[in-house]
Amino acid sequence: MESVDLVVIGAGWSGLSAIKTYCEVNPNHNALLLEAADSVGGVWAKHRLYKGLKSNNMLGTYEFSDFPMDEATFGVKPGQHIPGQVIQRYLEAYSERFGFSDSIRLAHRVESARHNQNGTWQLTVSHESGTTIIEARKLIVATGITSQAYIPPFEGQELFNAPIFHCRDMLQHQDAVLQPGERATVFGGTKSGWDAAYACATSGMKVDWIIRKSGHGPVWMAPPYVTPLKKWLEKLVTTRFLTWFSPCIWGDADGFSGIRNLLHGTWLGRKVVDTFWNILASDVVELNGYDGHPELKKLKPWVSPFWIASSLSILNYPTDFFDLVRDGTVRVHVADLDRLSDRTVHLSSGEELPSSALICSTGWRSTPNLKFLPEGIDRELGFPWSTDPLNEEMVKAADQEILRRFPRLQDQPCPNPQFRPIHDESEAAVPHPFRLAKFMVPLSLVRERSLAFMGITMTINTTLIAQAQALWISAYFRGDLTPTANEKCPIAVRASSDIKTEDVDEIDLIWETALHTEFGKYRYPAGFGRRNPDFVFDAIPYVDLMLRELGLPTQRKKGLLARCFQPYGTEDYRGLVDEWKSKQLAQ
Repeated sequence: MESVDLVVIGAGWSGLSAIKTYCEVNPNHNALLLEAADSVGGVWAKHRLYKGLKSNNMLGTYEFSDFPMDEATFGVKPGQHIPGQVIQRYLEAYSERFGFSDSIRLAHRVESARHNQNGTWQLTVSHESGTTIIEARKLIVATGITSQAYIPPFEGQELFNAPIFHCRDMLQHQDAVLQPGERATVFGGTKSGWDAAYACATSGMKVDWIIRKSGHGPVWMAPPYVTPLKKWLEKLVTTRFLTWFSPCIWGDADGFSGIRNLLHGTWLGRKVVDTFWNILASDVVELNGYDGHPELKKLKPWVSPFWIASSLSILNYPTDFFDLVRDGTVRVHVADLDRLSDRTVHLSSGEELPSSALICSTGWRSTPNLKFLPEGIDRELGFPWSTDPLNEEMVKAADQEILRRFPRLQDQPCPNPQFRPIHDESEAAVPHPFRLAKFMVPLSLVRERSLAFMGITMTINTTLIAQAQALWISAYFRGDLTPTANEKCPIAVRASSDIKTEDVDEIDLIWETALHTEFGKYRYPAGFGRRNPDFVFDAIPYVDLMLRELGLPTQRKKGLLARCFQPYGTEDYRGLVDEWKSKQLAQ
């Protein structure tokens, strides 16, 4: 049996950042990264990169602070969205630049992780040569929640006689499916559904696009530049002044609690906040022309962007997507998929759609793509499909406290009366969210310091959060950081919750975890907030939260005006690991 200090599972942004940072902080430790796919990249691995796939991000916002994606090397110009192949090549270059390529084992799938009594983890790993057992002192699970595609069962699918596949697998089917003159059906209104519809339509196909009548409706798709001032959207969400307009339970970590209390704790402040979101929504609706064409109107979102999070997406196509709808190349159907028959999709509206393929943009399973052992440990780890590890009374108290602090959240959007979850692990079907302290560590194992999760958060600021989480976890594993609550559990809540500990710090951390994890279901009911942390304007305060615990400055610009009105980017966090190491040496 092989024994190592650290195993990281998953070779996406989070996993690569995790092993690089851990090895920098612990140069004498041995670490492995295990990846089930044949290449690094996670959602940008080679097997997922079909024709024309690009990031929502433009050059400069989708890179690590210590490894800029320079134009000379990668061929992407300022103002351009990054092709998927370039992102994958960048991540390969990142592992080579920092010398941990030899620690990556591709095509190694972790089938199970058993928690041993001595605090180590026994991993069963399958690969081409057979099965290997690895014992790890520390384990980072960085598979995220977009690794296991979900396709619902369809009545009559055995009679369809045409390909049925998830958007994730487009590359494997594109040569056979993307044929001029054929007609494809795309099922699902998420960003990957937009991408699939565009790929088919620009290949000369006709497209029938189904938006579930019983779902959440189409996602918000914004141009790269929004507001009457035509500001770069990616930069807006990292500008502190604008982050204040998003009620956030951990928002005080940014040091501007007075302004936040004014905006969200007063009647006048909430009116100002509502005005901001109304302007943002109206601008996107006008720029996209939803109300100017009957077919485009079918793509108009059903809820305000205030209530969504990372599903806020960007129109990153080289030509006008909406022209394909106007000219009938893409036909939008707001209906449910009733059943399938021979090369035909039948809708609840009675329409019959002849189809040469059914492409599903139907989400992901929330379960990790490995089994945790022993049986029953899922509850201890805080997984959302298990029994809630938090006491029911504490959860109720957390709900009440959230709504007390943020009265705007009491007025939730009207739910779709026809809504039903597409599967039993969707954000609306699980009994509770992931219960992880700081969105990374199971409460039951905080003291053991043996397990952490990365990539459970969903945000458009992937790299900023990945590198901050990687440093936080590395410091935590070393014992140089202890998760500390900024919240104090009320005495009445402590008494009614029957918490089996007298440690005040531990009780406060449990209470803070209840507040943080419950917050999402009120703040982002039209996103994934019921299942996992899902946010956009709240990413910088979350980075602040981690930096504070690391003992590093959060205000990383010179002068108050710059800190408030200039967007934060990867360049503001350059040298973060060395900064922390120097601080440790000075102590």
